[in-house]
Amino acid sequence: LGAAPTTTGGGGEAEPLFVAVLDIFGFEVFERNGFEQLCINYANERLQQQFNHYVFTLEQAEYAREEIAWDSIDFPDNQDVLDLIE
Repeated sequence: LGAAPTTTGGGGEAEPLFVAVLDIFGFEVFERNGFEQLCINYANERLQQQFNHYVFTLEQAEYAREEIAWDSIDFPDNQDVLDLIE
């Protein structure tokens, strides 16, 4: 890998540029996240998506097929962000 791209800040000093990625459903708050943290967060989001699919989407579809009365559960869907990363 080469040197990180830099820009000169208001004080004329070179500051490294970086890309910030928000951890969608996570709890970590770091001053700076690295590639390793992005991979960990991505894996966690993938697992969360699997959980949501099986526990919410498929179960609610089953309830509808069996005509069971229930209150539909709305949940955040992170698929758009996963698609972006993939």
